[in-house]
Amino acid sequence: MGYLYIVGTILFTVYGQLIIKWQVSNAGSLPADAAGKCWYFLTLIVNPWVISSLIGAFLAFLCWVAAMTHFDLSYAYPFVSLTFVVVLLLSGLFFQEAITVTKVLGVILISLGVILGSQ
Repeated sequence: MGYLYIVGTILFTVYGQLIIKWQVSNAGSLPADAAGKCWYFLTLIVNPWVISSLIGAFLAFLCWVAAMTHFDLSYAYPFVSLTFVVVLLLSGLFFQEAITVTKVLGVILISLGVILGSQ
């Protein structure tokens, strides 16, 4: 069951990141003036999708707390870096962001680190 909590942490974290990127992309560039920035952030804060990403972050927190009841921090924490792998793949799929050789090599190194760290 402990591993499901880690998976939940990863999935809810990735969900939040993807939703924030999607909604910020829809909102456009951050205005230069202070009033424009306030309005920009206020609009995002009340956006139902952004609220769902905040709920996702809270659920990720709950999953992480539950995972900590099953594992040592030094064992579980490297798994959270798998969010980099999932975000890279899904940002390429959903946002057509470039998946470069450098990014792929970085993700491979992260994955190797997770494997080594979990031993």
